[in-house]
Amino acid sequence: MKKLLVYLKGYGKETVFAPLFKLLEATFELFVPLVMAAVIDTGIANRDRPYIVRMCLLLITLGIIGLVCSITAQYFAAKAATGFSTALRHSLFAHIQGLGYTEMDTVGTSTLITRMTSDINQVQSGINLVLRLFMRSPFIVFGSMIMAFTVDTRAALVFVVIIPLLSLVVFGIMLGTMPLYKKVQAGLDRVLLATRENLTGVRVIRAFNKEEEERKRFEKENQILTDAQKFAGRISGLMNPLTYIIVDGGIIALIYVGAIRVDTGVLSQGEVVALVSYMSQILVELVKLANLIITVSKAIACGNRIQAVMEMKPAMQNGTVLPERKGAETAVEFAHVSLTYKDAGAQSLEDITFSVRPGETVGIIGGTGSGKSSLVNLIPRFYDATKGQVKVWGKDVREYKKEALRQEIGMVPQKAVLFAGTIAENLRWGNEEASREEMEEALRISQAWEFVEKKEKGMDTPVEQGGRNLSGGQKQRLTIARALVRKPGILILDDSASALDYATDAKLRRSIREMPGSPAVFLVSQRAASVRHADKIIVLDDGEAVGMGTHEELLKTCPVYQEIYYSQFPKEVQAE
Repeated sequence: MKKLLVYLKGYGKETVFAPLFKLLEATFELFVPLVMAAVIDTGIANRDRPYIVRMCLLLITLGIIGLVCSITAQYFAAKAATGFSTALRHSLFAHIQGLGYTEMDTVGTSTLITRMTSDINQVQSGINLVLRLFMRSPFIVFGSMIMAFTVDTRAALVFVVIIPLLSLVVFGIMLGTMPLYKKVQAGLDRVLLATRENLTGVRVIRAFNKEEEERKRFEKENQILTDAQKFAGRISGLMNPLTYIIVDGGIIALIYVGAIRVDTGVLSQGEVVALVSYMSQILVELVKLANLIITVSKAIACGNRIQAVMEMKPAMQNGTVLPERKGAETAVEFAHVSLTYKDAGAQSLEDITFSVRPGETVGIIGGTGSGKSSLVNLIPRFYDATKGQVKVWGKDVREYKKEALRQEIGMVPQKAVLFAGTIAENLRWGNEEASREEMEEALRISQAWEFVEKKEKGMDTPVEQGGRNLSGGQKQRLTIARALVRKPGILILDDSASALDYATDAKLRRSIREMPGSPAVFLVSQRAASVRHADKIIVLDDGEAVGMGTHEELLKTCPVYQEIYYSQFPKEVQAE
């Protein structure tokens, strides 16, 4: 948590002025009981109305000055806390963007969302209250004790006993609740995960009639969070009653001692009222301090969780070389490549070796879980090979700057993801400077132009979040167009035409083959028809390349390819 305070840099003036004005407010507040004592002992006792009026005007003046100081302090505290959370959120988001797929897989999306929202909000509240109350409350508590000694030393000894007892209760509860609030935030992560899965997978849940099971699952996670919050709340809830009991006991002792001292003529009635007022001030400030401690406990727990993410270092180090296509004999080369995901029990890819020249089309086929996506994810360096080398344009991908490497590659993932905006805005994700003509060309190659031109607004047609207003095939064709706008040297289609009919799929492959620039194309598919015309087909089975060659060669030599092909074209088996 301490390391996060660096984000208060630039708000030095606010972090000084906020507590300073609160201390000024507290100083004026400490004089109020003395003025009240003077009103009682001098004004009321002597029935001096002008004196009473003057003292009342003084009280009003103290109140107005205190109010102005309080508002000023709250302004500076809010400005510093908001600026802190803004800078922290920007930094955390940038840090998350720099993490690799491995770290993202380890932490989880729901956890990162909680860090970005709830946790930062809790820390912001903690900073705000600390700037306003952390110095004010102790100042009032010890200031009241000191002022009590100026009134009467013997009666003030009650304060000496009460304040350590109160400190013991407050700080004891704080230390006890800090780990509990950390568990509460972890429970919030699980609730958010369940909520996110239910909202994103609502169609699947309804299709399989699993609403009741998911409702029970959510209730279970929510109940765990509720129980953790209740337990932490019960501990925190002891703060107010215990402080009230101790302070009320102090007031009783103070009145008893004061009554004896008044009876003997040592103290005046006004001075006893002043002592009781100081004790009441301590009570009010300790209630505030108790709430501050609870908020700070939550803020520290949340800050430590944010810091844990900030301290995560990406295992993938950035290179320094810029890619250069010209003169390269090979576009992509795999040399004895193996891949094992973090904490996985077995290899996902094992000893893969092949090379692809510019302009070649490579088909990658295999059963579910055979490692097709894992293989192509190594080319843009979403993951690093655990053994062997992956080369692009003749150099190891680890040598390249990641941003420059990925600028050379057009990647179309399995799941078609579109963003809220227009079709043109989504296409410009591939190239911000793309002209209307370049976008139209990409749409024609991807076979998306046929439905885009029919829309009233064309490329300016709005796209809802996630492309909800488009069909599966339309979304896939737009994501392919988005990759083509970049005019990449390497194009990867990771099973990105699964929603297309065979005729459209065939047109798409023909257009890609004929497109200018001669990119190396990787076609990942479970359809034999989609890869049969590729220059080279790689057959994967349980992470191993069990076949490599043309369609005709594999039909003769590769049992796995034969099984896949004849399961999709049974008539050819009968013809044979």
